Amino acid sequence: MRHPRRTAVGILVAAGTLLAAGLQATTANATPAPGPAAVHHVAATTAQAQDKVRDFWTPERMRSATPLDLLTVAPGAVSAPKHRGKASTVLPTLPSIGIKSFPQAGGPWTGGGAVVKTSGRVFFTFQGRTASCSGNAVTSKNASTVITAGHCLKYQGSWHTNWVFVPGYHDGQRPHGTWTATKTVTTPQWAESEDINYDVGAAVVSPLDGKRLTDVVGAQGLQFNGGYNKPMYAFGFPAASPYDGSKLIYCSGNTSKDMFFSNDHGMACNMTGGSSGGPWFASFNEATGTGLQTSVNSFGYTFLPNRMFGPYFGNEAESVYEQAQTA
Repeated sequence: MRHPRRTAVGILVAAGTLLAAGLQATTANATPAPGPAAVHHVAATTAQAQDKVRDFWTPERMRSATPLDLLTVAPGAVSAPKHRGKASTVLPTLPSIGIKSFPQAGGPWTGGGAVVKTSGRVFFTFQGRTASCSGNAVTSKNASTVITAGHCLKYQGSWHTNWVFVPGYHDGQRPHGTWTATKTVTTPQWAESEDINYDVGAAVVSPLDGKRLTDVVGAQGLQFNGGYNKPMYAFGFPAASPYDGSKLIYCSGNTSKDMFFSNDHGMACNMTGGSSGGPWFASFNEATGTGLQTSVNSFGYTFLPNRMFGPYFGNEAESVYEQAQTA
């Protein structure tokens, strides 16, 4: 795979998603302070185009899709921004913490709950080959919004095509269907220069069989400008060895602010390529499988193995979410 020629050197990661059907949510900050305008890409907007994309993703193509690996960063290539903004939270029900499997550096999620139904794999075409990431269904006005990493939507200057989200994916099964993107959105910083501090994206998916995504699988809450140094859980579908993309994997632990070259969250985690875009939760409840998404699996350092980093959800990430949920 070719290496990035901009602010990062290396490869990319993909990961998993969140909550169960029927959960209600409320917005704590009805009019958040927006960041710079997000950048969007029009995908499959007609029923004919959506059918064509779904038909493209045969079981064989999904099995052969290669994972986008964990983006690795060159020392000195990143400048850390200063995030400013008021805390803003979109809540699911029952957001309290329940720590039973903590810490965990990487292993199959066997706790059940909403996260099993709503987490999923992302598949797309990247530079002529089929590839995979992870994503998460979130509470939204359109009930059709998936949060993922920016590099799972656009990379090395081109937007991915044939983009689909498969919630609840396991062992090659698609229990809740294949959902096709009509629009993908990312931060201007990622779209213009692939700045890892802003490696955040969202996809708006079309209805399937007359139903909207989160009416079927539910939706997880979100948190913006929530601060650092918190216990968190990360989920994803790593597909590079020793994993194979068939199961939902998770890590958990106390996070810390990156002490090196970015302004992102860090967590001990051994997830591999394919987990990119998977959600990080604060206030995660193991009993219900719900929490507040506050980051995504994004990158690592070559000199620091088994540690994952994810972007801070500040005003820029909130602008991506706002543009997607109102599309």
